[in-house]
Amino acid sequence: MRAALARRCLEFCLAAISVAGCAVGPDYHRPPAEVPASWQPQAPWREAAPDDAALKGDWWKVFHDPELDPLVERALHSNQNLKVAAARLEQARDQVTVAESGLYPTLGLSASAARAKTSADRPLSAYSEPNSSTVQNDFLVGATVNYELDLFGRVRREVEGARATAEQAAADFENTRLMLTAQLAGDYFALRELDGEIEVLRRSLELQRAALGFVNARHDLGFATGLDLAQQQALLESSGAQLELLQVVRAQNEHAIATLMGMPAPDFHLAPGALATAVPLPPVGVPSDLLERRPDVAAAERAMAAANAGIGVARAAYYPSLDLLPFVPGAGWESSSLSTLFSAPSALWSFGVSASQTLFDAGKIRANVRIAGAEYTASVASYRQTVLSAMEEVENGITGLMSLDRAATQADASVHSAQRAFDIASDRYKGGVDTYLDVITAEQTLLSNQRQAVQIHGQQFLTAVYLIKALGGGWEERAKTARGD
Repeated sequence: MRAALARRCLEFCLAAISVAGCAVGPDYHRPPAEVPASWQPQAPWREAAPDDAALKGDWWKVFHDPELDPLVERALHSNQNLKVAAARLEQARDQVTVAESGLYPTLGLSASAARAKTSADRPLSAYSEPNSSTVQNDFLVGATVNYELDLFGRVRREVEGARATAEQAAADFENTRLMLTAQLAGDYFALRELDGEIEVLRRSLELQRAALGFVNARHDLGFATGLDLAQQQALLESSGAQLELLQVVRAQNEHAIATLMGMPAPDFHLAPGALATAVPLPPVGVPSDLLERRPDVAAAERAMAAANAGIGVARAAYYPSLDLLPFVPGAGWESSSLSTLFSAPSALWSFGVSASQTLFDAGKIRANVRIAGAEYTASVASYRQTVLSAMEEVENGITGLMSLDRAATQADASVHSAQRAFDIASDRYKGGVDTYLDVITAEQTLLSNQRQAVQIHGQQFLTAVYLIKALGGGWEERAKTARGD
């Protein structure tokens, strides 16, 4: 009879599992995001080839800067924020294992030993027989199994949400990596742009010191006024002050790079260098590529999937839960003596099923379902906003590089014209035709135009870096550049 009862309970559980179809709650489908068919600018941009869509990882190498590469490699190895993201990823992956464990029974082994004395004055269990005090041992060894029958998919939805969260953590790690490399490359090129400005100022200071000596000699001979000498001295001091300010900004960029590399700022120094002449031009592809290439978009999409699974977990609370009670089928023994503990008469087993259903909770389950639904709605809005921001960044990068390319051409022409005007003004002053104020004005214009040209060239590199970041971080390099083939 006992065996038949156990068999019927087992058959009931297996039947319940077989009829449990899909998990409660909505199945996940990625909501649509408004994405245009193409970007506004056309030439010189081209669409990416099919192999361009995959992330190439080491995208910074397209700049062919041998000093940048080891800096990025050091940052990827030692940056603390990246280590935090890696730890979060491992944590999320382990959480999947925790969630998946609910799909399987929990097995355990228990053992106990006790010696107890019963009271002779305890309430009678039979009025015809008096109680007596006894002292006895109780030894128990057995296996236990606990298992929740996931009839309505609560555990499956939890696993689905944990997996989506782990995938989100992986995308967050890639996004942290992309942000780190982009920030470091941006700081590096900003520092190189400052090196260019500092070099321009140093050359100008050399010329201004020479000019000051020339004006001073003319003043001693009576061919230059005190005003000419004072103006040249003021220009020299002004340029010296600008140089000091640029040195301060350069040091700050250098310290920022050290921090990104995981190094103390005082221990890092980067020798002055120059920017390359050519700026890489990435293939921008089509706007829909961003949905596959950008890790922040992928993270936002996975957050939606996790929130969607949370709705199923919340709705499962409406339905009854069915648990297998702890049982020891043919694997437990209990005896009052160790010598007979593992004998056949000492064997025992039990099997049972427990069902529970919430009848009244003052709206708690309904509120939890609404909370999960609101979380999903918020995640959809966040996903779509992330897509919109991604398209904005790419469009800004495209138009920015196009405008900077035209500005660089004009800046180079302005430097050439300013140099010619300075040479003419200097010759005319030496010939006694113009005052020295014309020379000062021409020299200030030349210095301003030279610095502007360097700044625009540096801004081209920065914009290229942030466009690559906006595109998702990498492409297959082509020969074309922002300034020509």
